[in-house]
Amino acid sequence: MDNIILIGFMGTGKSTVSECLSRMYAMRIVEMDQVIAEREGMSIPEIFAAYGEEYFRNLETRLLVEAQSERNTVISCGGGAVLRERNVAEMKKNGKVVLLTASPEVVYERVKDSDDRPVLNGRKNVKEIADLMEQRREKYEAAADLVIHTDHKTAPEICEELIRRLKRMEE
Repeated sequence: MDNIILIGFMGTGKSTVSECLSRMYAMRIVEMDQVIAEREGMSIPEIFAAYGEEYFRNLETRLLVEAQSERNTVISCGGGAVLRERNVAEMKKNGKVVLLTASPEVVYERVKDSDDRPVLNGRKNVKEIADLMEQRREKYEAAADLVIHTDHKTAPEICEELIRRLKRMEE
């Protein structure tokens, strides 16, 4: 199977869906933020604080280029990976880009207790989340080969829908 690149705002289910795809279809997972944090020896908020967003986006680009040698892999991208056009170009070379979406209310419920989301510092409410999602929406939609809404669906339901729709695209 080709690679599946998951994109979307934080809290839309990228990590949960990658784990599910990995179990259901024996795919390898590259959780980009996790790989970057391990390689740098610091958390994503620490990388942002120490070196800035540009440095972090460069690390994302490098990882996406590396991943092109992979097959049968789910690549779960950080929420802001699509903000850089070069990253989107690299994603497209890697496989099918799947955008996971959720309503601002659902995203808020999923992220409200998390402290490792630097973009949401001081902005953890439904209105701020909705505004930020709207700012990024065009970039997400432009990058996506397929869009899946995750509100009120289980991870297996999302995975089955995703695979079914990808197969339909290939026919």
